[in-house]
Amino acid sequence: MIKDIIEKAKDTKGAPAVVCVGSTVEGTVVARDRSSLFIDLGILGTGIIYGREFYEVKDIIKSLDIGDKVFAKVVEMENDDGYRELSLRDATKEISWNRLKEMKEKGEIVKVRISGVNKGGLLTNLDGIPAFLPVSQLAPEHYPRVADADKQKILKELQKFIGKTLEVKVLDSLAEENKLILSEKAKTEEKIKEILKDYKKGDIVEGEITGVADFGAFIKFPSTVEEGKEQIEGLIHISELDWQLVENPAEVVKVGEIVKAQIIDINKNQVFLSLKSLKKNPWEEIEKEYKKGDTIKGKVIKFSSFGAFVEVSPKIRGLCHISEFGSQQKMEESLKPGETYDFQVLQIEPKEHRMSLKLISETVVEK
Repeated sequence: MIKDIIEKAKDTKGAPAVVCVGSTVEGTVVARDRSSLFIDLGILGTGIIYGREFYEVKDIIKSLDIGDKVFAKVVEMENDDGYRELSLRDATKEISWNRLKEMKEKGEIVKVRISGVNKGGLLTNLDGIPAFLPVSQLAPEHYPRVADADKQKILKELQKFIGKTLEVKVLDSLAEENKLILSEKAKTEEKIKEILKDYKKGDIVEGEITGVADFGAFIKFPSTVEEGKEQIEGLIHISELDWQLVENPAEVVKVGEIVKAQIIDINKNQVFLSLKSLKKNPWEEIEKEYKKGDTIKGKVIKFSSFGAFVEVSPKIRGLCHISEFGSQQKMEESLKPGETYDFQVLQIEPKEHRMSLKLISETVVEK
């Protein structure tokens, strides 16, 4: 029976078309048995999928019926039985990559189910191709807000996505490198771009602190678009939280807190804001209070590799450079964090927010 069907397919072939090993061809399923699938390729003759090529895609073959159209790749022009040997697996993969390329060009939004994670992001697959969704490409609401940027904590946060479905766009599709990168945040970029047209540098907004990390805080504020009540999330970098040196953003803002902030930059759909720009700059009046050569009292806040930070007034900190002591050890022997000492002002640079100090006496000053 199978032989008769195949012979009929052979009779229709006529003159050979231009085809070679590696070519993708289209045909019709005309017969099958327990280990082979026969494809009528029209003028190209009859193709066969068998052996390893059959078993590696047997789940796909099970779903095929006689008369179904399929694409396959030529792996041998003609075997001993006169058939063109084909690979359904390679053709399916090639078609998938072509389809993914089209998805990227069209900016299609597709749904994927997260199957795993690593320290860099989420693992999934799209159209049968393994794919990667980097942490940096997650939507703002899904970005792991880990205060100390601990990689293990980030990994733990990412594991919460396993089994969940996310909407993404194809960001990068490189078949030759077997590399497929997805982006979740890209799906809203055009919408955000339109919304941000209503904002400019210097605008003051009111919003809610939605996350705190070691590098700053995230703030979400409503857009001027009424429809859908869209919201925008921006970043307040740690250096823009306050005029004083901030070591832990959580000491300045809390999640859920409502604050006013000023937009200081809009770049590639990212909004950067500042809290300190709305606060009085303590350095503006510094030269009226202190001058070079003055003796002042200051509390040692902390040590660093280049000196000791000294608080001389609220939100004003000076630096007593390590060269004033000769070594880290001598500095730590001369000063104790939390204690107050007498210092001499060596230099004041208000615009640079810098004050250089020199220790006058190692004697602790009474508070």
